[in-house]
Amino acid sequence: MRLSTFQQGACAALLAGLLAAAPQAGAQTAQQGAATAAATPTTAPTTAGPYVMPATQVWDMPSDNGEVYRIFVSAPEKGEPPKGGYPVLYVLDGNAYFGSFAQARWVQDYLPVGKAIIVGVGYPGDKAWDVRRMADYTAQLREPLAPEVRPFAKYKSGARAPFLDFLTGKLRSEIAQRYSVNLERQSLFGHSFGGLFALYALYERPQAFESIVAASPSMEWNGQSILDEERTFRDKVQAGKVGATSRLMVVVGDRDADGDPESARMLAERLEALSGWGLRVRLQRYPNEVHASVPAQAANDTLRFAFTLR
Repeated sequence: MRLSTFQQGACAALLAGLLAAAPQAGAQTAQQGAATAAATPTTAPTTAGPYVMPATQVWDMPSDNGEVYRIFVSAPEKGEPPKGGYPVLYVLDGNAYFGSFAQARWVQDYLPVGKAIIVGVGYPGDKAWDVRRMADYTAQLREPLAPEVRPFAKYKSGARAPFLDFLTGKLRSEIAQRYSVNLERQSLFGHSFGGLFALYALYERPQAFESIVAASPSMEWNGQSILDEERTFRDKVQAGKVGATSRLMVVVGDRDADGDPESARMLAERLEALSGWGLRVRLQRYPNEVHASVPAQAANDTLRFAFTLR
């Protein structure tokens, strides 16, 4: 079909108009796309603050002799305390180990082992371990120095007695003022040097804690001087001079090169012989754990040992 002159002119005008409008339409589309993109909220990640374990508090506290300790506490935030108050577990080397115990308690808050208080006892700063632990957890080095302790002679040692006073005195009173606690159900966990201190606490003050967990105790330290204290303790128990004592759980990893598993087994056997005088002893071994991994593995077993009523 042939178009009239008028129709041909109209089509030419329409085509010219479309061609002229095309760039403008493209510009409008680009502008609309830019506006849409601008209106869409960004999906880029934002930086949040550092993670803080829920249901915890931290403060620094001086002992009577001026030593400052960092105190970490995990406690239930809801519900009523059990009759008599919450049982308490004191965890030595709190900077390193408090997190494992606090997390284990927090996620079991609805169970009996979660209705308790964890108190980590550490030192100001962000290091897992502080050299001050050697003084707080050990006896004065024997003279002459054994070869294995000579490199450590430059550090302070022998402050375990005032540290035990702090644990059972000023710190225990502070925790009792802040929380509803059962003073008859106080327990202690220590690992390595801390495990050595835990044994000292048992031998020195058998009634100070209801339960004690000595994990990978460094009994070889200082010429095995802890064995002399063990013998003195056993003699007192057998002579009827001790009475009620803490319950003891000895914990060790079978791949522990720093805390001899066989020594831990023999310790448990020797002390188990005192069961006729009331001492209750348990040995907990972890086949695949090394020295550093024992505390995290032991967290739940320790909570059950310390907080489960018998």
